[in-house]
Amino acid sequence: MLLAILIPVALAMAAYVAILLRAVIRRKAWPSLEATILGAVVNFFDTLGIGSFATTTTWLRFRKLVPDRLIPPTLIAGLTPPAMTEGIIFLILLGVMVDPTLLFGGALATGLGGIMGAPLVARARVWIVQATVAVGLLLAAIAFAMTNLHLFPGGGTATGLPPLQTIVAIVASFAFGLLANFGVGNYAPTLVLLSLMGMDPRLCFPIMASGASLMGAGSGARHVQIGQIDFRIVIGLALGGIPAVLVAALIVKTMPLDILRWLVFVVVLYAAATMALASGKGRRDEKAGKPNPAALAA
Repeated sequence: MLLAILIPVALAMAAYVAILLRAVIRRKAWPSLEATILGAVVNFFDTLGIGSFATTTTWLRFRKLVPDRLIPPTLIAGLTPPAMTEGIIFLILLGVMVDPTLLFGGALATGLGGIMGAPLVARARVWIVQATVAVGLLLAAIAFAMTNLHLFPGGGTATGLPPLQTIVAIVASFAFGLLANFGVGNYAPTLVLLSLMGMDPRLCFPIMASGASLMGAGSGARHVQIGQIDFRIVIGLALGGIPAVLVAALIVKTMPLDILRWLVFVVVLYAAATMALASGKGRRDEKAGKPNPAALAA
């Protein structure tokens, strides 16, 4: 059963990389140096459990590298190859220890949610995307704080779940995959949910990473085809992220992350506040019939 998820993840990675490279070559999009460095940094710490969506969103918005509405699809398209690399590594190292039904069902559900959510974010109003991203950033900041304060559920030692809880986890995984299109990462909510159910937190990583891989492949391919992304940023995130994942997963074993999480907590909270303010202004402008500059920039 492990091969039943490992092989699709590997094939999805090959197919997605081919789709992305074809689009990049067609547009003659050279990778941005800044995005390449950013991809290396955020994916290095993503592999260690910090997460990459909130940190990348914060930097993209701080530097105004892409319009707010295009941040979620840019995240999906650019961070998918590194996430797939993580998925393969975690499946090989830990996947054999996870209940096959939960592993396969959770990953597949996350992937389907990602595919179905891609067109929604492409058609959504700018202020709705901004509001959703703001909520996602706020939840990420809370997750960082709770982790440092040791308030997150410690989890148990289970390698699987009873049938009813397995169904709940699979349905929730579908929702997490859908929300990922709006810039809300699936790692933190999946880890919290499964830990509350008694899962060994280490064994959540192959579920989260393989789900993110399939979600990114399906959703990322849709976003590449839609074309509403900055391909220079996307290819930079991917090229910087893959080697960083390998370094973090295969070389670095332990690292003090508490101070880093508090730093990330502050900057992510700031980004959430500014995104929420922008969403409120956009909603008021829409009601008043004013054009939204972020929509025009997109």
